[in-house]
Amino acid sequence: MLVGRTLVAHASPIYACVDANGKHITSDRPIAECLAREHRVLNPDGSTREIRSPVLTADEQSELDARERAKAVRAAIEADAVRSDRNLRSRYPNEAAHQRARAAALDDVRRTLQLSQRRLDALAAERKPLQDEAEFYTGRQMPPLLKQQLDGNEVAAEAQRTLMVNQQAETLRINAAFDVELARLRAVWAGAAPGSLGPMPKPSGVAAASRAASASAKPRPKP
Repeated sequence: MLVGRTLVAHASPIYACVDANGKHITSDRPIAECLAREHRVLNPDGSTREIRSPVLTADEQSELDARERAKAVRAAIEADAVRSDRNLRSRYPNEAAHQRARAAALDDVRRTLQLSQRRLDALAAERKPLQDEAEFYTGRQMPPLLKQQLDGNEVAAEAQRTLMVNQQAETLRINAAFDVELARLRAVWAGAAPGSLGPMPKPSGVAAASRAASASAKPRPKP
């Protein structure tokens, strides 16, 4: 029996298909009319050796490849959503844990803002006697050293103001990100399966709020 099966497996195959007109065709070699259609390869005893898919045109192959790539992208996005939800749930078992994490993140920014404000206050104190001295030269050329000191003071103050604007924008970004996480977590805590809510949405409104913060901190005119 084993010898018989081996002989059948190595015997010349028979190709069979149904053409576009519904006609059944068999041949001892691949059938040109059936290359673009699904067809069977038979053993001499009539049993099916394999079923071959249609040979695709270049356009069809390109379309198939695009569908496969899109499918792979969707699968990766779904897997990432599942992983993200599981990580969130593990990191934040309840809302109190999430609020503590938000407060810790905001505290770091708040400390930076406080340092910048103290530095601005110190620069303003340093600038006061320089401005008083500059008043003596109204209508006259200011000494180079005094002008250099005033310019340096303004550059340092502007750097601190820019830093504060960036930190204010960071505060907005942190709150927006934690708000998105919290909405997601509430659904997961309520029983939503990880990944069932789709990809994590991006925080909205942060860019507009950052622009508003930047507009409110335009450089101050020099005296």
